[in-house]
Amino acid sequence: MVKIGGVEINGLVTLAPMAGVSDFAFRRICREHGAALTTTEMVSARALVYKDEKTKALLYIPPDEHPCAAQIFGHEPEVMAEAAQMALEISGADILDINMGCPVGKVVKSGDGSALMKTPELAGHIIESVCRAVDKPVTVKFRKGWDGGSVNAVEFAHICEAAGAAAIAVHGRTRVQMYSGRADWDIIREVKKAVRIPVTANGDIFTGDDAAHILRYTGCDLAMIGRGSFGDPWLFEQANAAIAGLPQPELPPLAERMDTGVRQIELLARRAGERTACLEARHHLPWYLHGVPYAGYYRSRLVHVETLEDVHRLAAEIKRDLK
Repeated sequence: MVKIGGVEINGLVTLAPMAGVSDFAFRRICREHGAALTTTEMVSARALVYKDEKTKALLYIPPDEHPCAAQIFGHEPEVMAEAAQMALEISGADILDINMGCPVGKVVKSGDGSALMKTPELAGHIIESVCRAVDKPVTVKFRKGWDGGSVNAVEFAHICEAAGAAAIAVHGRTRVQMYSGRADWDIIREVKKAVRIPVTANGDIFTGDDAAHILRYTGCDLAMIGRGSFGDPWLFEQANAAIAGLPQPELPPLAERMDTGVRQIELLARRAGERTACLEARHHLPWYLHGVPYAGYYRSRLVHVETLEDVHRLAAEIKRDLK
């Protein structure tokens, strides 16, 4: 068991916060399959302070989803502090996470996300302001550095710890790399050796063995799964088994996988409405067909679903025609 501040994490594998992916329905499915800690999609601190309703909706955490973190991003210490208070009040989260790793252009263009790795002193001020403003543990997610010439993850980790962060998560790529190439687990290992607070390792966990290996190799406290979970929440079961040295469960039959995907969309529809759920289904459901032979035809149809009836009809056809 790992403790982040006073929050107990009863497991070693967590789900990464991912914009446009880790809504409450997807988090629910991943938690059912063994994710020990989940995090909301990242929300803009400025939009939250301006009381944007769509932003507030992203912070929904069901009563049975604990422990769970709420993640915010921004670059203004005062705004971040106020947004942190609001995020915790709206969501009821157990942990407040600060995103200093997002590589997306529109985020870094404003000086947010991984752009803060170019201004570590400002990053420290933000963390200090947030820690003073809230009574829950504050964590920070960041990257290897901005580019290959400015790898500063170890220095950044020291700043996070000194500023009051209760834990950190490190993705082993620079911002310039985005998601290309291989994640650098060596830099994650260096970060773990450099600080006393818990460290979560993130990057290139696509199999259960990957999760076990990254923990052994880096010495980190937790492993965070991101893109590997797309359409594959069973990866958490396999990761937990591999870490425990137990046989890994096989992927269930396609029919069961599709039923899980459909249930995810139904969960979302009950809260967000049919239209929103179907828009999400267009990218979530094709992921459940990854690696399935002859699935291209159905993937091309899934990206055009308009109603839950469309979702159910296509799922039935897939279960009938594919294996």
